[in-house]
Order: sequence, then C-alpha cells, then structure tokens
Amino acid sequence: MINKELLKRIELVVFDLDGTLTDDRDDISPRIISLIKKLKSKGVKFSIATGRLHSAVIDHAKKIEIDVPLITLDGTLIKNPVTDEIIFESSVPKKYVKRALELADKFFLKIALCNADAIFYTEENSLITSLLEKNGAPFSLVESYNDVLDNVLEIAISGDYSENIKYVSNKMSFPYTFGIRTSYYRSQSHGGVYYIEIRKIGSDKGDGLRKLCRHLGIKEKNTAVLGDWYNDKSLFETEALKIAMANAVTEIKKSADIVTKKSNNEDGSAEFLKLLLEAKS
Repeated sequence: MINKELLKRIELVVFDLDGTLTDDRDDISPRIISLIKKLKSKGVKFSIATGRLHSAVIDHAKKIEIDVPLITLDGTLIKNPVTDEIIFESSVPKKYVKRALELADKFFLKIALCNADAIFYTEENSLITSLLEKNGAPFSLVESYNDVLDNVLEIAISGDYSENIKYVSNKMSFPYTFGIRTSYYRSQSHGGVYYIEIRKIGSDKGDGLRKLCRHLGIKEKNTAVLGDWYNDKSLFETEALKIAMANAVTEIKKSADIVTKKSNNEDGSAEFLKLLLEAKS
C-alpha cells in the first residue's frame, strides 16, 4: 500500500496514452475525465508522454483540458498544446536524414519522415502509410523528401527482410553516425514486418519528464507516471511514483510501485486517480 503522505505531495501526473489513458478504441472514459477534473481543482497538473505525434494528441489533451506541455514522439518534442510554446525539440541533423534516405533506397526499404505535425512520404513509399503503427497521425504525400529535410524529429523505416533492416540500423549507429539513436523491432500487428526508428540521442520519455519538471518547477519525486509498454521504460527509471496498468508488459510491472487491478479497457488509470483524490481530500 502506498503511503498517503507520498500521494499528498504529487503535483504532476503524466500518462502514457495508448494502452494506459485510452482504451483500445482510443477513448478516454467519462470516469477518468471526471477524476482528472476533480484533481485539477486540488492543484494537480496533468500531461501526456507518448510515442504519437503532437498533432495526434491534441484532441485527447482538449478532452482533459491539459494546459501544460505534452511530451510527444517519445520525448523528441515537448510543446504546450494551448500556447504552442516549444520547451524542447530534438531534430535529426539533415546529413543523417539524407544518409537514411540513401540506405533505404539502396536496400528497397520503405521510409517516412516525421515532424510535429505529420508523417511525410513519397509515392514510391506509399505502402508505409499502412505499415506504420502511429495512431491518429496525419500522413502527407510529398513529391520529394528534399522539401521536408528540416525539423525531422523521427525517421521511420520498414521492410520485410530483417537482415536488411538490421544492416541499415547498424549503418545509422555509432561509429557511422554521432548523437543518433536507432531502435529496431518487429511489428506486433503486421506479420513479418520490421522497423527502425531513428532519433537524436537525449530524446526519450524519461528525459522528457525531467525537462518538463524543470520547466514547471516541480520536483521529479513529486510526480506520478502511468504506463504499460516498453517505450515507457525510461519513465519508470525516474524518481516518479510509477503505476503500471494490469495490461502492462512484465518489464514495466517489475519496475512499478503500483500495478492496477484493471486494464486500460476497464478504467485502470481511474484506480490510481481515485487513490490520489482520496489522499488529496
């Protein structure tokens, strides 16, 4: 059982979105919205830390009336949804964007470039729009990637051959590049499809939380984070109070201070919000 005194000091709650705050239909339940509203009246602030693009989170932020910066694209952008003030932005250097495009072309891989507002693709890469697992992200067709080489927050590459994907991932890593982080993984929903995500180092949800805390003047230990998936790992390595959903992967549950009894489809987040409201009351 979590000490009520610990709960009383919580000033900021940061939700992962998919599999945590939202159900599998991408909805936030009225119960969760009501609890957030009551906690906001007690002075608690709320934000979201997600792998989604900023533009794909705005509607959810409006539903729960978030007025502090959102951590999006896994920490590459921290931006206020109301004022559009950018607290932090981490773009991939143009020379590495060009290198990724050349490698993708050489090995017949599909590639797209992501910024805060959209995922850009060309006609020959149109298949990637059905392969990328980016909920709510708007796609934008461009004639040439040369028009969108600036402010690239993430490069997404996909392909059917794991060896090609691994080779490109290696060629986009140190010592071939500096200050760049690559993530290689297999698709959950598309059998036999593999991905690389390329970002600048220093961009993850945990770093995003620390930057947001400094911006808001809130101590890291006075925050709570809720998550369920592998990309929440860095959040669960901070000093925040950690809450894992019942549907969370084992690695996240092992790092959690609280594991909810219910899943994201059963208002699992509401369990913690209710405990927090009781402590604050």
